[in-house]
Amino acid sequence: MNRIPEGDGVPVPPQALHVAVGWRTGHGVPDVDVSALLLGPAGRVRGDADLVFYNHAGHPSGAVRHLGRSAPGAPGSRAADWLWLDLARVEPDVGRLVVAASVDGSAFGRVPGLDVRVTDAAGAPVAYRVVGDATSETAFVFGAFHRRDGGWRFHAGGRGYGSGLAGLATDFGIVVEPPPPPIPGPGYVPPAAPPAYAAPAAPGYAPPAYAVPAVPGAPVPEYQGYPEYREYPEYRRYPEYPEYERPAPPPVPSGPDFRPAVHRGRGKETVHCDPGLPAGGWVLLEVESYHSLLTSVESCDAYGRAEDSLLMAYEDDVRARTVALVPRSRPLALRVDADAPWTLRVLPLSHARRFDSHVEGIAHDLVVYDGPPGVLDFLHHGEGRFSVHRHAAPEDPLHDDEERILLVDEIGEVRASAPVAGPGLLRISGDGPWKCAVRR
Repeated sequence: MNRIPEGDGVPVPPQALHVAVGWRTGHGVPDVDVSALLLGPAGRVRGDADLVFYNHAGHPSGAVRHLGRSAPGAPGSRAADWLWLDLARVEPDVGRLVVAASVDGSAFGRVPGLDVRVTDAAGAPVAYRVVGDATSETAFVFGAFHRRDGGWRFHAGGRGYGSGLAGLATDFGIVVEPPPPPIPGPGYVPPAAPPAYAAPAAPGYAPPAYAVPAVPGAPVPEYQGYPEYREYPEYRRYPEYPEYERPAPPPVPSGPDFRPAVHRGRGKETVHCDPGLPAGGWVLLEVESYHSLLTSVESCDAYGRAEDSLLMAYEDDVRARTVALVPRSRPLALRVDADAPWTLRVLPLSHARRFDSHVEGIAHDLVVYDGPPGVLDFLHHGEGRFSVHRHAAPEDPLHDDEERILLVDEIGEVRASAPVAGPGLLRISGDGPWKCAVRR
């Protein structure tokens, strides 16, 4: 990987790239939130949409997307917050794309092992820089992509800010609205105003974290599951599953890259997806709706009739991910139903979160398990139905019937275990926070 000193630059290919700001976890170490700013000819954003971060995850051009944070392991392990970008899609009047990050309630001087890494879509290294000079900054510019002679170069380094993401955004032309003043009145006690750009409760999805050397002297935990399971000895035994006798299936393919598509509607509508989607491959579906009693997504058959249920969410506000298999003989068609405006994004499967030891989330999500055969331990805090489906490629490559196995189907607070035969897609549905740890 090209290790670049501050101020120097390296050429980067005009293609899909991943950018990760990484750090080493530990007690009292804050999380880092990465962001991107697309700057016009004057070196400032053209509007609020040019700031991409956790509360505005995608740029309207489709060129930049905030993917979210990799799930950290034991203290001392690596974590990273990720951006996906495609320089070939950046609009012509954007001359610079700044990579920055912020911490909430702390400073970068308390974050050990800071670095920034750029890789291509296949994970091949492009550029790398260690950041060792942070002190009291709460926001930091780690580098920027510059247009040069019809191509792009990545330059590392930049200034720090003591006013967090809001101060950084203001410096580049974003107008940050202050919280409204309290309404005066007898006995009125104003509620505490949330900080600008408050971090979401749900973790975002991310590509696999880059490999890093083990921390010298770091203790090896006795058990890699969740502490809650220590009180339940039955969860620490390894049941005899005949599935372990089978050879491990091949890794789940990410599938070819394609331009993400965004569809918007209200009520019940049929979405006809791009005929150029990879036939016989999976695509990631991301659904948002607010103030709806029920939000559902179904695949359609050749006659446009609803066929398979892909998502059914009863939450008031829905931000969910699921998966669909593209038919070989016709374009993918989806039936979306909500009694409020909704947004459906069709994304490459490479945008899904991947894990091989543990993962956590909220409500409905699609994650890719990359590990060997083992036992999945699930913990769900909620009141409604909690289900986990495993999707695997069809045994006959000429047919569209994917292998779909129901691993867990319970109600309310759930502690459950299920065998997994190897890599595959896990479609998880619930109405509260959940965790999954792997025993091997």
